[in-house]
Amino acid sequence: MKKMKRQPTHPGKIIKEDYLETLSLTVTDMANTLGVSRKTLSKIINERGAITPDMALRLARAFDTSPDLWLNLQKNYDLWQAEHGSKEWRQVKPLSPQLLHSNI
Repeated sequence: MKKMKRQPTHPGKIIKEDYLETLSLTVTDMANTLGVSRKTLSKIINERGAITPDMALRLARAFDTSPDLWLNLQKNYDLWQAEHGSKEWRQVKPLSPQLLHSNI
């Protein structure tokens, strides 16, 4: 697994700084454009909510980007949080290569 040294930026921060602030849009205006509640968008831009596949499609259409961009930003953020939050995943013992590749 490739290790990231710094914490990835939450996609909500990107929406807030690179789109809302840059384009002088309010949360209410953007929520209306996306067809979601102000509360839903507010949770995302305040980094308390996540980008779902549906939201990725909405953002991609609104900002002329790809849904993959938004989903990858969220995935990178979530994986970094999981890796640096709980260490319980480190207790998993890898299966032997012989077992994994015995059917090949």
